[in-house]
Amino acid sequence: MGLLNSKNPKAKQARILLLGLDAAGKSTLLYKLKLAKDIVTSPTVGFNVEMIELEKGVPLTVWDVGGQEKMRTVWGLYCENTDGLVYVVDSTDTQRLEDSRRELEQILKNEHIKNVPVILLANKQDVPGALSAEDITRMFKVKQLCSDRNWYVQPCCAVTGDGLMEGFQKLTGFVKSHMKSRGDILAFFKQN
Repeated sequence: MGLLNSKNPKAKQARILLLGLDAAGKSTLLYKLKLAKDIVTSPTVGFNVEMIELEKGVPLTVWDVGGQEKMRTVWGLYCENTDGLVYVVDSTDTQRLEDSRRELEQILKNEHIKNVPVILLANKQDVPGALSAEDITRMFKVKQLCSDRNWYVQPCCAVTGDGLMEGFQKLTGFVKSHMKSRGDILAFFKQN
């Protein structure tokens, strides 16, 4: 899948927060990207942390935090020093779409991720009846929720890997821009 392990200790790593309701496919897609193969995952209790790097990209340290209801209450604790948010939506779970939308809205209010770029992954596109990326964009009111930041909604399938590279490449571009602007701001404050 074009992933590399980072051998450059001086490379600035981007911290990515990977969130979504339980069973949305977060761990499956993370390990599909990391290992470029299918693995059987079990519900994440706590979190997984993996380092991935797209070719010629920024090394990404991805924090995959469990999506069970009890874990969602502590999502905000993982937001500090975050450079990008990937939010995974199960496009087939119509009964919990509103819950998922509310959770996204809530996490976007966290002061530590103000202006941080967001990628929504509309997962499980291989399942008949899955809502499209356009449907998810509309239902989640992404244009309004993310009007203060770069955002993108990517259709994908964690099992096959379809759309994952495209989504993470878009994320990497957004994160580079975000880190550069944040670095410019930090340099300004150090000088003044």
